[in-house]
Amino acid sequence: MQWYIDVLKKYAVFSGRARRKEYWFFVLFNVIASIILGIVDKIIGTDYGNGGSGILSTIYSLAVLLPSIGVAIRRMHDTNRSGWWILINLIPCIGWIWFIVLAAQEGNPGDNQYGPDPKAAERFGQPGAGPAEPGYPTV
Repeated sequence: MQWYIDVLKKYAVFSGRARRKEYWFFVLFNVIASIILGIVDKIIGTDYGNGGSGILSTIYSLAVLLPSIGVAIRRMHDTNRSGWWILINLIPCIGWIWFIVLAAQEGNPGDNQYGPDPKAAERFGQPGAGPAEPGYPTV
């Protein structure tokens, strides 16, 4: 749940990097919330009746639109790609599959042009301490 809230705190932040865990937990909680809201829409009768989403689902989707775009762009930045790569989803049939493959890749270790490594603490033992930086333990 913390990963979901962290993305919402960065509501319209399109710069920086997002690690895989942050992106995929946000996607997971979005899917769960959408299913629950779809069921609630059916129960209280606010669905559109033709198998589409209901009012609550639509409001939720609009509310998380910017955070979803932001975390997807930051995820591409973590793999050292431009945020424009999220537009690959617009290619019919294979675009979303290609995007899933890109989003599932390991992020670049160390800093890149989009910012510091969000996984530096796990990789190097302390935040921001990479092999070429002072404070990195030598063997």
